[in-house]
Amino acid sequence: MMLVVGLSHRTAPIDVRERFAVAEERLGEFSKMVHALDGVSEAFVVSTCNRFEVYAVAKNGAESPESAIIEAIAAWSKQPASTVRRLVYAHVDRDALLHLFRVTASLDSLVVGEPQILGQVKAAFECASIAGTLGPHLLRSVPRAFAAAKRVRTETTIGAGNVSISSVAVDLAEQIFGDLSQCEALLVGAGEMAEAAARSFGKRTLALRVCNRSFDRGAALARAIGAGVAPWESLAHELATADVVIASTSATEFIITHDMVKKAIHARRGRSLFFIDIAVPRNVDPKVHKIDNVYVFNVDDLENQVQVAQERRKIAHEEASHIVDDELAAHEHWSLALGVQPTLVALRDGARAIFRSELERTLATRLKHLGSEERAALEQMLDSGVSKWLHRPTVALKAAAVRGEGQALVEATETLFELSTDACTEPSQPSQPSHDDDTVRH
Repeated sequence: MMLVVGLSHRTAPIDVRERFAVAEERLGEFSKMVHALDGVSEAFVVSTCNRFEVYAVAKNGAESPESAIIEAIAAWSKQPASTVRRLVYAHVDRDALLHLFRVTASLDSLVVGEPQILGQVKAAFECASIAGTLGPHLLRSVPRAFAAAKRVRTETTIGAGNVSISSVAVDLAEQIFGDLSQCEALLVGAGEMAEAAARSFGKRTLALRVCNRSFDRGAALARAIGAGVAPWESLAHELATADVVIASTSATEFIITHDMVKKAIHARRGRSLFFIDIAVPRNVDPKVHKIDNVYVFNVDDLENQVQVAQERRKIAHEEASHIVDDELAAHEHWSLALGVQPTLVALRDGARAIFRSELERTLATRLKHLGSEERAALEQMLDSGVSKWLHRPTVALKAAAVRGEGQALVEATETLFELSTDACTEPSQPSQPSHDDDTVRH
């Protein structure tokens, strides 16, 4: 059984989501914590500005580990378990798989079609891989979700134009000022979201500067986008000169405080200052919004802006949903067919053992004069004959499994041929048809 337990922008506001945010460098650690729970055989954790989700696979025969996962989330986030239980949603089996596919394809994002989520899920999957918390189920399902996401991006226009939290933030800034050509913009942070915002700003501002805790990283981004750079120690001074500030650092506490902005607004002599805080946890203290001539927008405040852009993508959204449904159905058929694999392995091994025994007896008596090449040719013929003989039973068993009738046929086959599948185990990462070679990096 697969399940997902989590919360997102659809179910919890930012002041709730930020309590559960997990830094990327700690995703593997939390995945290990979940993986160690009773009843859990596989796990990985996704944490972005808009969602926090634990994906897990229950051990065979174990009860649902949902309660144990909620307790683990509570311990990690230092929230009461009763609070976590009230806030999170849970999806099981097919619903969990569908959710994974939709999330990865950016159909459940605040900005539908944004490309960042695929990279974020891949990064989370890689962290879990390094932590050793993955297993056969997730190693099959998640790469298939990556393949579905790639099809969505290549076969639809859902990702056309500016589709990211950062681009929506810049659009909002332009709406506020009407014309950015006389405005100075400041990027606080130098990560992917800051870079996306910088590219969305383009040459529209009077000046664009980057202020980052790591000066070297901030300078590298500034060079790449043709912007200025400021040391972290001068952040308060930068607030006195900037008109719009986009904050996107990974800090776990407010880096732009009420006192800092109060001093900056005094130095600005009444000129308005706009903050667009796209970080989770938030970078700007919400109390800043109470200062005269200061306005603070966070990720949740961008929703109305997003809705306008999404109206233009309705047809692409429908096309993308069909692709996700097709990929999920194909994955389910493939997974169902795997259920008959132990029987097919036992049938093939049994047939080969019988025929090989007869061949070896004949080669030891009537055909003992044959050389090595002739013997090899006979063995190859034997293997080819077994494969051809098993072709129709293989097709029939797999087709029955997809129809939901595989168990009866499996039992009949095992009875008729006196097969034992106890020693037959499924490979940990079997191959499967995929449209995507761009899966997780190992």
